Amino acid sequence: MEPSEASGQRDTQALLSTTQEMELRRRDYHVERPLLNQKQLEELGRWSSVTGTHQWRTWLQCSHARARALLLQYLPVLAWLPRYPVRDWLLGDLLSGLSVAIMQLPQGLAYALLAGLPPVFGLYSSFYPVFIYFLFGTSRHISVGTFAVMSVMVGSVTESLAPDEDFLQDLNSTVNETARDAARVQLASALSVLVGLFQVGLGLVHFGFVVTYLSEPLVHGYTTAASVQVFISQLKYVFGLQLSSRSGPLSIIYTLLEVCWKLPQSVVGTMVTALVAGVVLVVVKLLNDKLQQHLPLPIPGELLTLIGATGISYGVGLKHRFGVDVVGDIPAGLLPPVAPNSQLFAKLVGNAFAIAVVGFAIAISLGKIFALRHGYRVDSNQELVALGLSNLIGGVFQCFPVSCSMSRSLVQESTGGNTQVAGAVSSLFILIIIVKLGELFQDLPKAVLAAAIIVNLKGMLMQFTDICSLWKANRMDLLIWLVTFVATILLNLDLGLAAAVAFSLLLVVFRTQLPHYSILGQVPDTDIYRDVAEYSEAREVPGVKVFRSSATVYFANAELYSDTLKQKCGIDVDRLISRKKKLLKKKELKLKRLLKEEKLQRQAAASKGTSVSINANTSIRDIESNNMEGSKAKQVSAGKELEDTAASGQEDAKAPDGSTLKALGLPQPDFHSLVLDLGALSFVDTVCLKSLKNIFRDFREIEVEVYMAACHSYPTLTVLPPYLRLPTSGDCDVAPMRTP
Repeated sequence: MEPSEASGQRDTQALLSTTQEMELRRRDYHVERPLLNQKQLEELGRWSSVTGTHQWRTWLQCSHARARALLLQYLPVLAWLPRYPVRDWLLGDLLSGLSVAIMQLPQGLAYALLAGLPPVFGLYSSFYPVFIYFLFGTSRHISVGTFAVMSVMVGSVTESLAPDEDFLQDLNSTVNETARDAARVQLASALSVLVGLFQVGLGLVHFGFVVTYLSEPLVHGYTTAASVQVFISQLKYVFGLQLSSRSGPLSIIYTLLEVCWKLPQSVVGTMVTALVAGVVLVVVKLLNDKLQQHLPLPIPGELLTLIGATGISYGVGLKHRFGVDVVGDIPAGLLPPVAPNSQLFAKLVGNAFAIAVVGFAIAISLGKIFALRHGYRVDSNQELVALGLSNLIGGVFQCFPVSCSMSRSLVQESTGGNTQVAGAVSSLFILIIIVKLGELFQDLPKAVLAAAIIVNLKGMLMQFTDICSLWKANRMDLLIWLVTFVATILLNLDLGLAAAVAFSLLLVVFRTQLPHYSILGQVPDTDIYRDVAEYSEAREVPGVKVFRSSATVYFANAELYSDTLKQKCGIDVDRLISRKKKLLKKKELKLKRLLKEEKLQRQAAASKGTSVSINANTSIRDIESNNMEGSKAKQVSAGKELEDTAASGQEDAKAPDGSTLKALGLPQPDFHSLVLDLGALSFVDTVCLKSLKNIFRDFREIEVEVYMAACHSYPTLTVLPPYLRLPTSGDCDVAPMRTP
């Protein structure tokens, strides 16, 4: 044998011996730790209740540091603007702001049509709110301004409260557009002020968490339904039709039917204009996607289309020669602030709250996406305040409610935008257009704006693919998506949102009322326990039942929890207890009859003055013993509270064998221990406590010990009564319910 081979064998033997030694140590390894009850744990850890902090004391403090902190909290621009790295970020913010402004111009004009307002008010809504958000917002990348969903929600309000039928002229039955537009502008500005008041108020009381009740499937279903409504609402501009103003439930269905009915009246020039503009916009977007890596800035397809369409319309005379409807007069300059009509608030309060919640949900969801991507934090409450001030001040200057746009936000980020300086640049560019260049777009065809709106709906309409992904991932989320979509289509945007939120919350309650109950078994050669109905190799521990619920136990499902537990155990617990009580009652009556006979015989013997030997089946001592046994049986059957049942359980353990199931000839359960896996128990109410008491009492009646497992929740232990507080060892993995 060569030396290398010999040394290799020695190394192998040493490795084997080390492995065997480690295996022996592993076998001998064990942990000993004391078994503590809750009282002992509190004494050992020196438990004391947490003293509540008086938040109002900090609110009332007045100091220079606190004033500065409040100023920086509610005016974040003062915190980041002095530290702005001009050399690194200014060029990117300037290019980003210019790119966003190029998109903001056509979208502002187009989305004003969605809101039922003259196009110039879309430009106002693209200036004032954007600059206000620059001062108060905490997100660096979202682009605040007009948004399709918000605009169509505003349009449903303006068209319902100021329909065309209310402004018909007597002579030729035409609509007085000037008076109608003035009324709708007044409605939209009052709505914006009310939306702003709601958002600022909710932000000041730190109610930003309200958006958590709008789940992602709900928001996606809602925005998809809103995009369908936007698409249908633009068909009248695509085909050049005059449609009736409708609002309320099924209004979108009636509008679609009316469009189909009036298709023969379509204006050919309008259709051709919309088709050509749509094709150009689609081609430019495809080129931007194709050449994204090679272009420093995306091609401004919308702006180029608007400029080209305006020039062609002015040169060819589309309005006079082909009947193509154009934007019309766009006044130059800004309008003075106007106080809102407070008398309209009562009519607008419901819609204003819905618009406030939807606008904030869209803004905060996009803001958090960009914040996570770039590593900074967005304050949801301050976002509410910033968005509310944008709408509040914008409403005073006759703007309609705004939120943030996904497409513009993506452009603002992708073109090098780092802060809201980009938003300020875009708002200043829009200001120049309002003051000097707005009147140049008077001959812009409305069909081009409609085509731009429809093309920009691609992102939201692509959310229909959520149906396939949710079908594979979570059917309940798919149900929320579908119900939200259908309710929004049928009931309109405000009622649809309310119905969707109500259904989502009811579904949560329903899922906690009907959780998944299972009997757990051990997977072979592991310490893992799984549902024996789902895992064929899982085996129950002999003599032990482990019962698990996927939801917490509270008043809505406590009775179902108890019933399912008894059903899963494979034995009719209630019937077995009833039979036991009947047999014990018969035994008690028999003992009473024997006592009565013995008493009569004594009396007869005493009257005769002679000693009579009682020939009974039992002696007096036996009778007394049986009497004691009967009284204990009576205690078992009379258990009203867990204290009585727990005490009687102890007495049952000491009672003679005559009261056991075996002695009474009753079938015994095939398990001696029941483990309740309460890992999902997040809180405890009185109904849960009573349910646990009854479970403890009933299974002790049939001679089964009850244990509780996975009780890691300290609040759960503190709520439990002293006689139900569990002895804890470590994390309280398995703890028996103990009697007083």
